[in-house]
Amino acid sequence: MIKNIIITLISDDKPGVVEAVAKTISEHQGNWLESQLAKLAGKFAGVIRVQLDEAQLDALEHGLSSLKDINVQLHEDRSSAEQTTSIRILSFHATGPDRPGIVREISAALAQYSINLEKLDTRLSSMPYSGDPLFEAEGLMAVPEQIDKNELAERFDQIADELAMDISITED
Repeated sequence: MIKNIIITLISDDKPGVVEAVAKTISEHQGNWLESQLAKLAGKFAGVIRVQLDEAQLDALEHGLSSLKDINVQLHEDRSSAEQTTSIRILSFHATGPDRPGIVREISAALAQYSINLEKLDTRLSSMPYSGDPLFEAEGLMAVPEQIDKNELAERFDQIADELAMDISITED
């Protein structure tokens, strides 16, 4: 039986990490389907979706766990579960003064309207004139189809006001 699994990994950032993981997956007849990999603060982290024969699962897990200096975990992929609500994917970009808890505030405001973050990239920069910390976020969100576009625009204006941020939204 064919299984889809999710592999999470973290290691120090160094050449050869992806090659070692890809080689191990290939040695166990796994098919690397999709991934998100990134370097952050000297670490390399990723999430990989792999398809393989269930009979290879234990051997793959053993092979990945034996990789030197790479912390790997396997999880069952349940993404094939049927989605009950129609959604549309929107891109967003948000900027505002940095402060502790800002990601919690953004995610709570979105969750309040049943909006799911599908991708989130954040970074800190400096405001042009003052040099104060400027928080920037961009990503993708899944918005329930039943939310009217005008209502959605109003909700985001409200969220932007509440968080003292500039938020722009575009349909993909």
